[in-house]
Amino acid sequence: MDLSVKWLKDFVDIEIEPKKFAADLTMSGSKVESWEKEGGEISNVVTGRVEEISHHPDSDHLLVCKVNIGKPEPLQIVTGAANLKTGDIVPVALDNSSLPGGRKIKKGKLRGVLSEGMLCSLTELGLSNHDFPYAAEDGIFVIEEPCEPGQDVCSAIGLDDVKVEFEITPNRPDCLSIIGLARETAATYGLPLKKLEPAVRGGAGNISDLLSVEVSSPELCPRYVARIVRNVKIAPSPRWMRERLRACGVRPINNLVDITNYVMLEYGQPMHAFDLRCVGGARINVRTARPGEKIMTLDGVERSLSENMLVIADAEKPVAVAGIMGGEYSGIMDDTSAVVFESACFSGAGVRVTAKKLGMRTESSSRFEKGLDPQNCLPAVNRACELAELLGAGEVADGAIDVDNSDKTPLVLDLNIGWINKFIGIEASADEMRRILTSLDFICEGNKITVPSFRSDVRHKADLSEEIARFYGYDKIPVTQVRGAADGRLTPRQSFDRKVSEVLVALGADEIMTYSFISPKYYDKILLPADSPLRKSVVIANPLGEDTSVMRKTAVPSMLETLSRNYNNRNASALLFELAKEYIPVEGRQLPDEPLKCVVGLYGAGADFFAIKGIVQALLGEIRLQDYLIEAETGISYLHPGRAAALKIKGESAGHIGEVHPSALKNYGIDVKAYIAYLDMSALFENISPEINYAPMPRFPAVSRDLAIICGEETSAAEIEAVIKKAFGAVLEKLSLFDLYRGAQIGKGKKSMAYNLTLRSKERTLSDSDIEPKLRKALKGLEEIGAGLRG
Repeated sequence: MDLSVKWLKDFVDIEIEPKKFAADLTMSGSKVESWEKEGGEISNVVTGRVEEISHHPDSDHLLVCKVNIGKPEPLQIVTGAANLKTGDIVPVALDNSSLPGGRKIKKGKLRGVLSEGMLCSLTELGLSNHDFPYAAEDGIFVIEEPCEPGQDVCSAIGLDDVKVEFEITPNRPDCLSIIGLARETAATYGLPLKKLEPAVRGGAGNISDLLSVEVSSPELCPRYVARIVRNVKIAPSPRWMRERLRACGVRPINNLVDITNYVMLEYGQPMHAFDLRCVGGARINVRTARPGEKIMTLDGVERSLSENMLVIADAEKPVAVAGIMGGEYSGIMDDTSAVVFESACFSGAGVRVTAKKLGMRTESSSRFEKGLDPQNCLPAVNRACELAELLGAGEVADGAIDVDNSDKTPLVLDLNIGWINKFIGIEASADEMRRILTSLDFICEGNKITVPSFRSDVRHKADLSEEIARFYGYDKIPVTQVRGAADGRLTPRQSFDRKVSEVLVALGADEIMTYSFISPKYYDKILLPADSPLRKSVVIANPLGEDTSVMRKTAVPSMLETLSRNYNNRNASALLFELAKEYIPVEGRQLPDEPLKCVVGLYGAGADFFAIKGIVQALLGEIRLQDYLIEAETGISYLHPGRAAALKIKGESAGHIGEVHPSALKNYGIDVKAYIAYLDMSALFENISPEINYAPMPRFPAVSRDLAIICGEETSAAEIEAVIKKAFGAVLEKLSLFDLYRGAQIGKGKKSMAYNLTLRSKERTLSDSDIEPKLRKALKGLEEIGAGLRG
């Protein structure tokens, strides 16, 4: 909605800078999108009087004019326009002037003759003949408005209004009007609002002798008001009306059409003017369209109507689509002698449906769709008749036909002072609240508040509190913590989940997200036994198809599907992870448990069991989980039976890692070895160290020892490491496996594991005498599990 500030001043006495006005209205709830001064692109352009015209000495079509701009010496300006005569007042763009579109004017010579500026046309000022109908379409704009030479051209021709653009929300159709925005302005600044009471003289017969109106569909048309203007004289509108329409973004056309647009902007009530000659039988019937009816609308398009569309019809045919657009032959013509002014209220939903079906969207329909006030119809049509008399556009017939089926029962709400103060968080007095509501045309009788008919958005005490808060001042409301508000910080568990993702990304993995619903066939692909509990999944009641018919009970198939897709798209290697929810049915409960698992998948260059194990160990180290054990495991259907390990924390399983079973790889079409790590996020979170323990820099040097240990294939590295850690105790700072050997030199069924031990004491430098007893203890422990030093 564009607001003319000049027009606004008819209702509110206000003098304020546009920038502050925009800020204040926005703060009180009427959001200003932008504002601009008309003629803002025009500078250094004044009015001038042509004193002398002579022919250019070196051109047949150029003229040399002497122009008085209110200075001692006239300017010499060369022009090609032929519509000038001595005494004409014209716009003069001086040297270093600016025109719309970024055009700059400087003095110069034309065919050897100095021109000290430029005489302007309407187009060059950003205007058209709709703004000044008397002006020549081609040629210099000869100003007929009273003005003096040297006067700024914008003030001389009324191009000096301020236009403010508001963003009006759909629940406030009352603000789609000058009066509505004036009411908001008056309330914002505590100023009185000047009420408009249209006065119509009439006297041109009685409307009941000229027209009859019937509303056959009152549910779609709660109110229909008509008045007639006779002896119509079609002419351009006066300058003040043209200026206001232009400032509000509406093109002036002629006095009668401009009156309907003017009233729509002023009152927010769309209107239509019918040529009375085109109303067959002098009878209007507001009804739904009949089967097969068509109408040629004003835009020249023939439209087919359906039976649920509301039309304005005469005795024979539809003459308008209600609330959207008139018919082609119902409009105002140059020889129109009598018009019917229509001011009606149509169902917003009905107008919306009809406009959508017909593919039409007009200014009128967009207003009706938001729901207008039926009580605004009569004042609006009376204002139109008043303007018709004021402009000399015709003589108004006495009376109005008013078919009113609207509900006039006002809504009355209780003003609960304590509740509103508590709800907003302020301490406003009852008098202050009543003052604010009264300024918005609410009727206050004690604590009973009567809501005005144009405020259909106010239905509850919370709506009253919003009105009070807007004008009490949002900036005055104390800042308080919202009661019952959740802590906006991450929970410890959320921080932990995020930490796991960040660590895996830092280790070079890419995160994936897969669907939670899968096909039951996925369990066959990972070789689950037919009686496996994992097959008892949550079944989706309305699946998209069999491939998405159950909620996954393990996230491993989703990872293998993604690895397969990458492999078959010729990605040479992949390291992926997902923090995936699983869905575990719970007997006696409708909703399943949803534990979170971390699944890591790996294939390609450098991929082996130790690579996936190293990723898991690095992750556990970063999340501060120290007390864990990785030991050999069998019995996991989708893992290679001899290349799988369990992760245990405090003796409880927390996941597993290993090479994917060759048969499972074949099911997924993967021809290289792939590896999976499957970790229980809850088990990890529950066992992380709650605090980071910092140690001082070591005061004594470390001692390094290497041990090459031979053991059977069945002996795990974890068992070896457990013996060594127990034997050396606190002086063992670091233990790392750096070599694994199998071959004929050590015999079949044997393997050699080489460890590096970093030893350090906090009290002194370790000597051989300190280390040897611990080493003997370690060797004895190794003998007990069938291992020993390699010779």
